[in-house]
Amino acid sequence: MDEEMFWGLIDKFDWDHTGDDDRVLSPAVDALSEMPEADISGFQTILASKLYALDGRAWARRTGKHIWWGEPDKLSVDGFLYARCVVVANGRALFEAVLADPKKMPKDMEFEALLSVARAALVKKTGREDAEPEESPLSFETFSNREGWT
Repeated sequence: MDEEMFWGLIDKFDWDHTGDDDRVLSPAVDALSEMPEADISGFQTILASKLYALDGRAWARRTGKHIWWGEPDKLSVDGFLYARCVVVANGRALFEAVLADPKKMPKDMEFEALLSVARAALVKKTGREDAEPEESPLSFETFSNREGWT
């Protein structure tokens, strides 16, 4: 899995079905499930790296009043993770714009479903409900990127 493949899969999301996350993700899950298991894990690794890159106070402060509650670092940790998912799920252009300028962070939006893409693809590929992609070397959890919170 490389960056181009990753963003190509993200571009497959079908936003005509907003409100039904499974249908939004389905084209990407289907395509990813046709790839080797190493690419499925690669997708998860790249996703984690994108979410990690956005894990910092500069972005958290701009997520809106339902996620960021004030200083010092009073926030919904899950809400902030899911807000970062919104950025990645909306494609490379938004990701790069928000990464460069945290003021462009979407407000009070979440898309937790993005975190399920690799697992859903692996389950579809293997037929095993307990299938899990390999763990990424970077954590996407809020506060993992220590440099972002200094």
